[in-house]
Amino acid sequence: MSIYTRTGDTGQTSLASGKRVSKTDPRLEAYGTADELNSWIGLLRAADNSEWDAQLEWIQQRLFNIGACLSGAEGEWISEDDIRQLELWMDEMLEAAPLVRAFVLPTGSEAIARAHVCRTITRRLERRILAIGEADNKVTRYVNRLSDFLFVLARFIEVKNGENPQKWEKEAKHKKMI
Repeated sequence: MSIYTRTGDTGQTSLASGKRVSKTDPRLEAYGTADELNSWIGLLRAADNSEWDAQLEWIQQRLFNIGACLSGAEGEWISEDDIRQLELWMDEMLEAAPLVRAFVLPTGSEAIARAHVCRTITRRLERRILAIGEADNKVTRYVNRLSDFLFVLARFIEVKNGENPQKWEKEAKHKKMI
């Protein structure tokens, strides 16, 4: 069996339904973003999150489910329990690492920075899903919670590492560097 089929050489690909669409179709942009996010979460897992590794792997599995849903595959790909699971994990992390009531710069250790990259890609995924307008409402809600989860995870890693968040200083534009 070969990895290449040559069926995409003309800029077309097949959805789960078998329908052929352009590779620039907004639906492909959506599930391509889910795939990109999945890869970034793999990098986050590699950074320093052994405590949350099982949860991140669980999320990666759900991102493949979202890709299947966005490609038009039949079935329920995200459940109410999936959404609630993210909420429960956030509640657990927030007990140990309360939120900072300020905008924070997406920086810190490598794991924190990767969590923030994942969060911003998740927000883009949410926009792409909303743009196609056909996704299951549970998928949209899950993705919305996932971006919150990744923000809370970044804060949790900060606390675990003994780091302090760098807060946005709205007057920073007036500070001189010299």
